[in-house]
Amino acid sequence: MKLGMVIDLQKCVGCGGCNLACKTENNTPEGVAWSHHISQTTGKFPDVNYSYVPTMCNHCDNAACVEVCPKDAMYKADNGLTLHDIDKCIGCRRCERACPYKVISFNKGAPHRNWQDDTPLLEGATSSPKEVLQITGAKNSPTENPERGDTYAVTRPRRTIEKCTMCDHRQNVGLKPACVEACPSGARVVGDLSNPDSEVSRLIRMHQGRPLMPEAGTKPNVYYIRSFGVRAS
Repeated sequence: MKLGMVIDLQKCVGCGGCNLACKTENNTPEGVAWSHHISQTTGKFPDVNYSYVPTMCNHCDNAACVEVCPKDAMYKADNGLTLHDIDKCIGCRRCERACPYKVISFNKGAPHRNWQDDTPLLEGATSSPKEVLQITGAKNSPTENPERGDTYAVTRPRRTIEKCTMCDHRQNVGLKPACVEACPSGARVVGDLSNPDSEVSRLIRMHQGRPLMPEAGTKPNVYYIRSFGVRAS
């Protein structure tokens, strides 16, 4: 099996629901986005074009991040996903620099540090972030998802990297990645690229699916079909 994803840009409405779902599912701190996007406006009024391309880890066959990791913390799983062993990571950031897609993040400070603040927004009227954390019984953030911890640290520590795992913890139990499930228009499809009869393989053939930056030589496993386009003229 080789897991991959197809993103239909014609179905994508640019709502950012995938980004929000990913952040909620994976407890990413402020400033870290495993699911993101590239937006671009070209032309001059009144002839203007706008494009929106969702981005994530491409789980490449020839992953540059895996090649440069000195401790084998970044590795390829049997199902084709590019994953990260937090216990082996030394925070050297070689993977971050090697990734041509710039989808690997580094925790410079302690994640969710803002929830340690003991000063309420309104004195005598609201709880402080620290009190909210104590009331919920959570460790780092009151909204943290403990299920993330099935295969990866619930919150990645300071001075380590982190990135999209294509929700391996969800796929292991038969669920779709959070970004796929949250997409209101069904623009994302995940499946087995090694199976010619899978939906992802069929969509790639039907619409001449293409990856981002094929010239990088990493052989990405996230494909884009059709196009997102808003034209004002």
